[in-house]
Amino acid sequence: MLRNYRLKNYNFKLIINVLALGIMGLVFIHSADASYVSKQAMGLVMGLIVMAVVSLIDFQIFTKNAVPLYVINMILLIGVRLFGREVNNAKRWFSLGPLGTFQPSELTKIIMIIVVTAFLMRHEDDLSEPKTLGKLALICAPPLYMILQQPNLSTTLDICFIIVAMVFVAGLDSKLIVRVVAVGVPLLAVFLWYVQQPYQILLKNHQVERIMSFLHPEDYADSTALQTNNSVMAIGSGGLFGKGFGSNTISDVSSSDVNLVSEQQTDFIFSVVGEEFGFVGCVIVILVLLALVMQCIQVARKAHNREGMLVAVGIASYMGFQSFINIGVATGVMPNTGLPLPFISYGLSSMLSASICIGLLLNINLQGNRY
Repeated sequence: MLRNYRLKNYNFKLIINVLALGIMGLVFIHSADASYVSKQAMGLVMGLIVMAVVSLIDFQIFTKNAVPLYVINMILLIGVRLFGREVNNAKRWFSLGPLGTFQPSELTKIIMIIVVTAFLMRHEDDLSEPKTLGKLALICAPPLYMILQQPNLSTTLDICFIIVAMVFVAGLDSKLIVRVVAVGVPLLAVFLWYVQQPYQILLKNHQVERIMSFLHPEDYADSTALQTNNSVMAIGSGGLFGKGFGSNTISDVSSSDVNLVSEQQTDFIFSVVGEEFGFVGCVIVILVLLALVMQCIQVARKAHNREGMLVAVGIASYMGFQSFINIGVATGVMPNTGLPLPFISYGLSSMLSASICIGLLLNINLQGNRY
């Protein structure tokens, strides 16, 4: 199962990129809440080990075992629904005692990339057929439904975007894409109108409030929109170069009796970056994340087969979309969702998921240089 590769053929640019993000994350988390640093450092070390091991495993072993992985994933999602730890009316985590928690939906992102890749490889010639797309929808629906019921709308949308990007790159008929967009845009407008009605049944109350606070922030300034507004204020207060390390007086809840920005070590870590390191710090973080996504795309372009290309595209979509949404939420240009910033936000599950993805990318890159 483990293969031998030349050390010189490793994509060290990608590894350095990940290390840079991981170290940045430790710095920002220390400033947000120092009590989380030791666990995050342990998670980073574990992530690097997992990344190294996965990089030595032929990625095609995973795609060949897509069905067992899919079944395991469904068992985990059902298990967390039945026996998971409930936080703020959401069951998304298994409790691991002193180690923290494990969030199966983070693993779902990788497994769905593998499952969709295996499906697209089998349907290269009839991808644009309605029957084929229907099969794909039926395969994807169960895990997406289970995640949506946790409830976790943001991760559901994240995985949907990854799947759409992979199907698009796989060669979906452009005419079909135009038709989908032509129908989808009006449907989105109808959806946004419908969820604002008192009789809507599609979304839970807190999800509706997040959308409404984004569309009408002035009406929710003291409730749902408060955290996002304070995040924007924290970022703006940093100016060009920031207030300096450890000076997050706005984004740090503990520095005030007022609940300014909670979860600043996870979903709103970018508010800490903006306040302490200013516009320059924000740009540096965005550029390093952009470099990571570009590295993923480069691996996809140079993949020695279609299978590797599709996996790499899925991972690029994962890293890019999640980064965009996290920063978009912190800066107020997106509704409050709850997606972590890859390798920067606190969270062992997200760190493990992202590390496995990078390990797969490293192996795809090595496949063309096998000796």
